[in-house]
Amino acid sequence: MTSSSAPLADRVQPVAPTIQMLPVRTPTLPPATHTNTFLVGTKEAVIIEPATPYREEQDLMVEWVQGARLKGIEPVAILATHHHPDHVGGARALRDRLELPLWAHAMTAERLDGIVDIDMLIQDGERIVLDGPAPTALTALHTPGHAPGHLCFTDEATGIMICGDMVASVGTIIVEPYDGDMLLYIESLRKMASLEPEALLPAHGEVIRQPQVILNFYIEHRLMREKKVLDALESRGKPSRPRHLVAEAYADTPKQLWPLALRSIEAHLIKLEREGRIHKEAERWSPSSSRDMKPS
Repeated sequence: MTSSSAPLADRVQPVAPTIQMLPVRTPTLPPATHTNTFLVGTKEAVIIEPATPYREEQDLMVEWVQGARLKGIEPVAILATHHHPDHVGGARALRDRLELPLWAHAMTAERLDGIVDIDMLIQDGERIVLDGPAPTALTALHTPGHAPGHLCFTDEATGIMICGDMVASVGTIIVEPYDGDMLLYIESLRKMASLEPEALLPAHGEVIRQPQVILNFYIEHRLMREKKVLDALESRGKPSRPRHLVAEAYADTPKQLWPLALRSIEAHLIKLEREGRIHKEAERWSPSSSRDMKPS
């Protein structure tokens, strides 16, 4: 990752003829420290991920856009992949300073109500066509799970997918038990894999050049962890809370990460309950075949 103190020219990374990437410092989950922002287009363009809340990083983004305008690249909108703070921390400031509309999914707009206005809603499958020497079209893909209104954007010419927080090449992706949805998250990963993107541009980390490998790994890893959670619940033999399961389900994970693991366990338990494989009573879960278990 390029240092935040480096000059703009050293931080901007051209990843395709129509796509530039600029990592900006954000209050994200360690070990990630930056969120990637993107400028897509060769004449008309869009900015994706108005991420940073920090004034000096916003200044850098404004400088980036001003430099693009001098080269004949004119952004027409700012796009948000989802509503989390390390993705929209600069949305209001950049919307005002660059005088550009902010576009997002309707579920993202709901969660940002009272924080920043969304000027246009983007629907699943919508095409954003950008004029220029190399005409560019982005197709929006609704990928709920990490966040209800999460969107990915695929550059039709190159097959490159800007994928927000669906996967990462640094750190991990947290699926919160109530803001997220583990069942939908896994379904969205499968939907992404079915499109066979040429590369993935995550919000955190470097370009992913083997997208099918990473997407399959994420799916298999979540299902592996789900099995560990279910095995821990069954082996315990009594109605349980997430904290009762973490030592067995995350025995391969450092204890300092168990607070995050508890959130993932609950997300898995909610998924398993919805599938009818376990049931919940009085804030404790049990396998569906063991309704006579006594709580500890």
